[in-house]
Formats: sequence, C-alpha cells, structure tokens
Amino acid sequence: MLTITADLHIHTALSPCAEKEMTPQAVLAQAAANGLQMIAITDHNTAMNTVSFCEAAAGGTIFVVPGMEVQTREEVHLVCLFSTPQEALAWQEYIYKHLPPAKNNERVFGVQQILNKKGEVVGIEDRLLLTSTDLSVEEVVNEMNARHGICYPAHVDRPAFSIIGSLGFIPHDLAIPAVEISRNINRERAVAKFPFIDRYPLLGSSDAHRLAEISQPRTRIYMEELSFAALIEAFKNRRIEVD
Repeated sequence: MLTITADLHIHTALSPCAEKEMTPQAVLAQAAANGLQMIAITDHNTAMNTVSFCEAAAGGTIFVVPGMEVQTREEVHLVCLFSTPQEALAWQEYIYKHLPPAKNNERVFGVQQILNKKGEVVGIEDRLLLTSTDLSVEEVVNEMNARHGICYPAHVDRPAFSIIGSLGFIPHDLAIPAVEISRNINRERAVAKFPFIDRYPLLGSSDAHRLAEISQPRTRIYMEELSFAALIEAFKNRRIEVD
C-alpha cells in the first residue's frame, strides 16, 4: 500500500480570482517542493487547463488529477474529479450548458487565462465562470456518480460557498465519499465544530489561488497504486487521513 500525500483542490490562472503565476511549471514545482505527490486541478466551473497541467506533469513526480470546482445554484462549491482530461472536458460541456449566458468582466473578476503545458497563454475564456450553475447539489452529485467520477463538498467549515454555510447541514442521503476541510482548520477542530462530518472521511486541501497557498502535506491517501481507479477505492474504503 502506497502512502500518497495529496492536495486535491488547486486553481490555475484560468480561475479569475487566481494569480497569473498559477502556471503548470510553477504549480508543479511548488507542489514538489512541499512534498506533495498528487494534486488536483480544480478551476471554477471549467476544466480547460487540466489538459496542459496533465501534459506538463507527464513523466514527473507529481500525479495530476483533472477536476473542477462546481458552484451549484445554492452557492455550494463541490470538488469534481475525473480519470482523464477528456472526461473533465466532457463534464465542462455539461456544466457550460447550465451556466448563465453572461460574459466575464475582467475589471471586476479578473482574467481567465487558458494555458499550454509551457505556461504560455493560448487563449482567454470570456464566459463568466465565477457564478452559480442552475444545478442543485443533488443534481451535480448524482450526475458525477453516473459518470464514475469523485464528487464531494469543498471547504465545509467556511461560512460562504460551503454546503454547511449555505444549507446548514449535509443531507444524509447525499451520495458523497468524503468532505473537504479548508486550510484554516484541522481535523480535531472541524469535528468539534461540526460533529456530524465525522461520519465521512475528511481530507484537507489548500484551495490555492496563489503559489504561497499550496500547503505542506496534510492529507494522506493509502492506495494500492498511483491511479485514479486506486483513488476511487481509497475514497470508498475510507483510506484517507488528514491532520
């Protein structure tokens, strides 16, 4: 069994609220310097940069999981993870259909940069990404499970854009494999504050929007091999620990 240190919630320069420094080379170098072995790329309501990050990581020491951070109509953030960039991009097509037909205002929200594996800007996404879809929490979770991805609530301890902050609870019948706590809290404090989350495996992620926020390893995942299939099994069998 491998012990993998992971940060499964990192943004890139495609997220309008993230810094331009969040390029493939810079993020991978920072992750490696911090002792991480696995990261997930999870931009707001888009997966366009998962391709470049996976290409940049090929043959290196960091395993990159393609993903997305979806904002539901309740203003709940959900982390969605996939086995390949192609699956993440297919999910992106689905999500784009459920976003409002609005353009991004760069002066208000920031620039949404599409990058290649060298970190060069190859395009600008002009669709408004920093907004809610018209999908409910249950609809996102159920659709993700139908696609055999991994989906769980992000930063549940935060007052804004979290399932507890928005709903006040986690529905018992919500088919999620884990919940994420933010970098601002540890497991002991999180469970003391929200005792009902102890029924789920917990993982801690940085939700990094800038390089300095990519954290030292907090989450350990016990996997039979370094693959997405093994990651699913680790979630299923609660082989996840967080400090």
